Amino acid sequence: MAVKAGELHHRVTIQSYVKGGRDEDGYELPSEWIFYKKAYAKITPLSTKDLLSAQAADSEITARMKVRYSTGLDIDTTMRVVWKGRFFAIDSQGLDDGDSGLEYTTFTLSGGIEQFKD
Repeated sequence: MAVKAGELHHRVTIQSYVKGGRDEDGYELPSEWIFYKKAYAKITPLSTKDLLSAQAADSEITARMKVRYSTGLDIDTTMRVVWKGRFFAIDSQGLDDGDSGLEYTTFTLSGGIEQFKD
């Protein structure tokens, strides 16, 4: 089943974490989150039943994000999603749709992160 354009109505920002290094003078550069890309997605918070199941399995997954499939879509678990001012860690590699595998990709998200720890 094809993804309808109206279904992907949440505008999200995907950020990548860059570890600091040293500049040309030897001063330490800070680690930071930088813009990677914007995308239209469908963010679906888990139902109460799914949340209880996730908690029983010691999982912190709180939502799912569906984005249109793209061969250039190289989102991974080192990145985070910003939606409505909230930060979500990407907890899984993309899971392709069950039909052709070329229509959409779904990621599981956990909420409440601020930054990666070094």
